[in-house]
Amino acid sequence: MSAIPARSRLPAVERRAAVVDAALRVFGEGSYDGATTADIARAAGVSEPILYRHFGCKRDLYFACLDEMWRQLRAKVEEIVAAEPDPREWLFAVPKAGLALRDEGVHPNQLWIQALSEAGEDAEIRRFVRKHMREVHRFVADLYRRAQAEGAMPADRDPDAEAWIGIGIGLLRSVQDCLGGLLTPHDFAAILSVRRKSLLGTS
Repeated sequence: MSAIPARSRLPAVERRAAVVDAALRVFGEGSYDGATTADIARAAGVSEPILYRHFGCKRDLYFACLDEMWRQLRAKVEEIVAAEPDPREWLFAVPKAGLALRDEGVHPNQLWIQALSEAGEDAEIRRFVRKHMREVHRFVADLYRRAQAEGAMPADRDPDAEAWIGIGIGLLRSVQDCLGGLLTPHDFAAILSVRRKSLLGTS
């Protein structure tokens, strides 16, 4: 009798995590519409019936991917903040964490832009993404408040408003990734330079 493949012996929680990990990469490298559960199951090394034991539909799996991506991004941000003694740099921890995740094959901005696109056609996705983005904003605004309390950001800056601006710049990068040819690396460098001066209150 042949041995049972090691993956088939994974506990349910680990198998579910493996499916989400594979889906994060499949969605991030393509699109929500273009990714199929067959593609994801193949990438995870499981059958589609196994995938559907954990997720009732592709949309549920996508929600799990957004949650997992956001968990990973928050953890990266906190690692950066913990290692950075200069609170001024905390203000830029979110984009740094996003780039670090991209290097690991997880694409936060790409997943967000897909979610916003799908939200226009699906009320359930719209409700989920609305709640999700409010959580993202709350985290970023709280991070800015922490930096502001340390004197890194001028007291007259509104952390809530600045957090939305920061999120918007991140989504702009996703627009460039999708369209290509809209913004150059020089354009982004100029945007980030202006953003740094604005957040830090320098000329």
